[in-house]
Amino acid sequence: MIEELKEEQIVNKVGGRFKLSTLIQKRMIALNQGARPLVDGRGLDKITMVIQEIMQDKIYLDLSGKLQTNEPTEDFEVDGGTVDLTQSSE
Repeated sequence: MIEELKEEQIVNKVGGRFKLSTLIQKRMIALNQGARPLVDGRGLDKITMVIQEIMQDKIYLDLSGKLQTNEPTEDFEVDGGTVDLTQSSE
């Protein structure tokens, strides 16, 4: 098991175990659908990349439960705000 998931720090960072589970699930779906990783993923499996994105404050759930990022990505145009990573770019 990934060590970060055993600690309360990641649970507290996200706001609870249910929110952590939801965030991981939504980000894994986005990565499996071709989303670009927000951390250097060389040699990492997808779940480890997601955990690193959470620990580095790169992704979070907004108040409506949508997966968001604090960093603009190449695939989306953002006016200094957040990006909904669950929406298709097409």
